[in-house]
Amino acid sequence: MQERDDPETIGRRVQQLRTERGLTQRQLAEPAYTPAYISTLEAGRVRASDEALRHIAGRLGVGFEELASGRPAHLATDLRLRLTEAQRTLATGEAETAAAQYAALFEEAEAHGLAVEQATALLGMGECALDTGELGQAREFFERAELWTADEPLPVRVPAIRGRAVSHYLAGELRYAVYLLETTLDELNRSGLHDPDALLLLYASAIGPYMDMGAHARAAQAAELALALAPQAGDPALIARMHRSVARTLLAEGRVAEADASLAKAAELYRQLKLRTELANCHWMRGYVYAQNGELERAESELREALTMLSETRAALYRSQAAVELADVLHRRGKSDEAAELLHDVLGDFSSERGAVHSAAAHRLLGIIAEDARDTEAAEEHYVRALSLLERAGAAGDLADLCRLLGDLLRRTGRVEAALDAYRTGLGHRTAPGTTTLGPAPAQPPL
Repeated sequence: MQERDDPETIGRRVQQLRTERGLTQRQLAEPAYTPAYISTLEAGRVRASDEALRHIAGRLGVGFEELASGRPAHLATDLRLRLTEAQRTLATGEAETAAAQYAALFEEAEAHGLAVEQATALLGMGECALDTGELGQAREFFERAELWTADEPLPVRVPAIRGRAVSHYLAGELRYAVYLLETTLDELNRSGLHDPDALLLLYASAIGPYMDMGAHARAAQAAELALALAPQAGDPALIARMHRSVARTLLAEGRVAEADASLAKAAELYRQLKLRTELANCHWMRGYVYAQNGELERAESELREALTMLSETRAALYRSQAAVELADVLHRRGKSDEAAELLHDVLGDFSSERGAVHSAAAHRLLGIIAEDARDTEAAEEHYVRALSLLERAGAAGDLADLCRLLGDLLRRTGRVEAALDAYRTGLGHRTAPGTTTLGPAPAQPPL
């Protein structure tokens, strides 16, 4: 049954529209109904049937939906069309413009009580805030979107849950981010809800926090699962543009259901475009694996591919993270000047609340490069900054290694007591990365 206002509201609306058109109750009623029925309806003392409302709407020259709910004809479909346009704006990297579009659409959907469209706009606003680094705002938008979809099946709620997890991850709250992603993956797979889009989104999003926690085996597995699930499309932007154009034509012809179907296809394709950020993380993960195996040339190639993809999406924070990994490989290949230049370029994109682990990695590598150049003062400054960032983020494995580097530097410069303090700090974090923070791996999909 279509959503309708209460009888009193509908009665007042009928009376207002009839008066505006200069019709009498008899003229509105004939030939199927009586003037008395119209009078009773306008007074709000009867709940009109759909058949009666369609007759009255026809006499008044308005659509059934507008008469029954107060919404202009095709409002919901028109809103969905504009939501896909905002999605396109975000997919092409114009996050601030998209945020303004989503905010206006949310207000319009809220004014007309369109819950699904409100949730979609909130998700979009959250994604925009992630891209611009406003993590607190992003989390708030995703939490509100999750509330709006609380009664929906889990795959429908996944984008909001994933958004919350990413906002926690980028704020340095690694364990909680992994908890959100893994519990959702486990619930999806154990309950047989093997929605490929939802699974792809979750696996791809888990790679970053896994890496930062030192859970490299899980990160590698998540990357391979994500790439296996990745949808294949020739040119998503071109196909999505076609579906939007078709939707406009169908809407103009009054073929609302078909227009909605085209819009759904366009929205899915724009979501795939947005997934370039996530798939770039898979290339980053492969580059990391190659680097760990000593295959530095292949590692550099994969990481440059990740950096190119992230630059195209203008995902500044993710791009900066990939740049740190690439700089490490460049340094190991003897290209330290290029590595240092890359690191200095991206450090401004980080803060203690935003990308803390990769900011620490950048300072650690700059410290190593400074040591190689015999600039011990600069090296110590970078190590100390990295130590502060890692302590806040709780990245135990990286912290132990950094304390060793700092201790060695202090010992070489004759500050033995300070070196011992650094070593003691490192010993407190000597447990293998990830072993005390992650439980059993989530159930896997039947690929």
